[in-house]
Amino acid sequence: MAYRPIFVPMEAGPVLVRTDMLSFTWHAGLSVSQKQKSIASLHEAARTSLGCSSLLEVSSKSVDPVGIALSAFNLSMYHPAIDSTVSVECAFQAGKVFRDGGPYLDLLHMSSRDAKRDPRIRGDSPLVAFRYCQMDWPLEPQTAFYDWLYINALREKPALSQQVMGYSAFTDIEFNPQQSINCQAYSVALFAALTKRGMIADVASQDAFLNCLRGSRISNARQDEARQGSLF
Repeated sequence: MAYRPIFVPMEAGPVLVRTDMLSFTWHAGLSVSQKQKSIASLHEAARTSLGCSSLLEVSSKSVDPVGIALSAFNLSMYHPAIDSTVSVECAFQAGKVFRDGGPYLDLLHMSSRDAKRDPRIRGDSPLVAFRYCQMDWPLEPQTAFYDWLYINALREKPALSQQVMGYSAFTDIEFNPQQSINCQAYSVALFAALTKRGMIADVASQDAFLNCLRGSRISNARQDEARQGSLF
């Protein structure tokens, strides 16, 4: 058995995204087919335990083309620094500022996979901030910069944004909350929650977005609930 989070956008209340940890049958193996078996098992557990009728796996392992398109490796956004589009993953990695260097804007010209694996990003120097076009972002709330990039990238895709709203909950089979912080499925759920509440147009700026997060229990709720589960 394994545990993974289900992210449910909330239309009302103090929490924008509810996180539910569910146990399900894990299908060992690195192949896409094995990952998809685990996804199917997780989604069945969500339907049985939570009554979720329409779930979307947000990753390159998804069986749904919408979920594949929403992968941070695939979802693109306009980046003023190079006057071109880049993946959300590249924009995020290129925004990291370390004590001993960065941001490394050449990552904007790499593939998503290469940017994530760049040795400068994976070194020992501690992360001290994020930077986007001369605008610095704090490390707290922990997922704010990643979520902001992702949400604004999705806002640039009206057709894809509309498809997102047809789902009631989101998963990412690769996300392990005991090992990672940022999660693309969570970002999609946050986008859906803000859209449902009529707030999506108000979070384009850094100040507006951070004020939105400070006015909710979004960050602590996600982290606290996710850490209650133990993973395989």
